[in-house]
Amino acid sequence: MIPSAMSKSLAEWLQHLETLHPVGIDMGLERVSTVAERMGLLESPIAKHVVIVAGTNGKGSTVAMAEAIALAHEVRVGAYSSPHLLRYNERVRIGGREIDDEPLVDGFERVERARLQAPEVSLTYFEAGTLCALWCLAQADLDLAVLEVGLGGRLDAVNIIDADVAVVTTIAQDHASFLGTDIAKIGLEKAGIFRPLRPAILGSQTMPSSVAETAIGMAAPVYRLGLAFSHSSDGVPGQPWCWHGLTVEGDTVSLDALPDPGLPVDNAATALQALALTGLALKPGITQSALKQVTLPGRMQWIGQWCLDVGHNPHAAAYLAQRLLAPPEGGRQWALMGMLDDKDADGVIAALAPRVTDWVCVTLEGERGRKASELAKRIESHGGRVYGCADSPQAGADILASQLAPQDRVLAFGSFVTVAALLTRPLPQAQ
Repeated sequence: MIPSAMSKSLAEWLQHLETLHPVGIDMGLERVSTVAERMGLLESPIAKHVVIVAGTNGKGSTVAMAEAIALAHEVRVGAYSSPHLLRYNERVRIGGREIDDEPLVDGFERVERARLQAPEVSLTYFEAGTLCALWCLAQADLDLAVLEVGLGGRLDAVNIIDADVAVVTTIAQDHASFLGTDIAKIGLEKAGIFRPLRPAILGSQTMPSSVAETAIGMAAPVYRLGLAFSHSSDGVPGQPWCWHGLTVEGDTVSLDALPDPGLPVDNAATALQALALTGLALKPGITQSALKQVTLPGRMQWIGQWCLDVGHNPHAAAYLAQRLLAPPEGGRQWALMGMLDDKDADGVIAALAPRVTDWVCVTLEGERGRKASELAKRIESHGGRVYGCADSPQAGADILASQLAPQDRVLAFGSFVTVAALLTRPLPQAQ
């Protein structure tokens, strides 16, 4: 049944969504497509142009930068991403602003009415949320919608929408219980967002061949980083870089003296190429300004001595290890780590161990939680020094409160859950 007084509380709706399906993740498009058809979501495009972004890492960064650059060019843009850190409203943005409760509640009502039509359809939390988001975006008269795939690609709820431009950022192992460990097969799943004759962007130079082969097999034009578009960047944080790409007509275009956005430059270059293929004429000054101002909470987000990052697999950890600035002379590099049980903790620890002097491990609760003590054993097996363990990210921060010196730095990472918990409280800083 629809919850009583549903139209007055987003919180009630989110609680209700938790009860709709027996499992949290149930990949497939049949159920979500049925409800989308009942809602009329598949009758016409949700925006004049739709960019869909899949990949193992870099999806959120690519979406955020594409959104920011398009906004700066006065494009009416909406975006959908997941998960959120503090507020569910973070998942849907229109005109650069988080959506209000009222349209979300309206959207959930429409999803529920469609879902309950005979025969009734069961939806997961993510599927219902995706349908609500798509409905909200479809009502906004958008020039551009930028959508982030949740997990995989081919069977992800977002893939009920046809992309005008489809992006795969990176391919690496993650969510092994759902996508497996075969990189070529993971690539096939991510490439499931490609559409015949529509541009397919490959945002990494180390992509498995299965991704391009999928695009070529459906006659989708392939735009590969390092070939069709590129950037000149030495990887040194803070240094300007240049982008070279192709317009939708096939003409070459370049942008010079672009600022470091504080996010992966591969993803920035990919976002620019995606926008160019929607027909947007990228202006140098406007693009520079947008990249200077773009922000993405939980991605190398600095709060005083603390760097917060949601990275939770070896590929993301390697990027952190490369970009993390060393503490001032004499300072220690702490790491506060909390990871879910289905993640490759050993690969993450191995990537960051050379950069970390002392570790604090924290327990994440829940069905997929992992104990701090188990993380500590893995760190010690890699030769790391564990200072302490805590029952929660907040308790781990309390451990550090009495230990931080002014020249110390803390990398807090490993999960959206870890970062979200730390963002709910003031973080201790050395006096």
